[in-house]
Amino acid sequence: ALARIRCCRVRQDVARVVAVIRIDAAWLASAPLDMRAGPDTALARVVSTFGAAQPHHAYVFANQRANRIKILLHDGVGLWLMARRLHHGKFIWTPAGSANVPLEQPQLDALVLGLPWQRMGWAGAITVV
Repeated sequence: ALARIRCCRVRQDVARVVAVIRIDAAWLASAPLDMRAGPDTALARVVSTFGAAQPHHAYVFANQRANRIKILLHDGVGLWLMARRLHHGKFIWTPAGSANVPLEQPQLDALVLGLPWQRMGWAGAITVV
């Protein structure tokens, strides 16, 4: 019974933390980022690439091999730097040198999971019969 109570409390705490992180827009950077980069280096890359780190915007970077990503998020108060690594396969990425890509929320969700994000959201609409 005690384990069940602790489990419920942990779930509630996690739900509160996730509710704090609001993402209004997400941007995919085409140029690779060194995964040793910390929050200051990632922020400098965001400012040089996108012009500014807007509140509640997420900026997604991959390494050269595209098996790791880092997401810098400005939550309006401070910065969050998140990392994800795939043990098998690669994240689907745009070619280096191409334009930076705005992402919809379903596309960001798919990208973080390592799924083909280009066909999610409005981009996956069928327009020809």
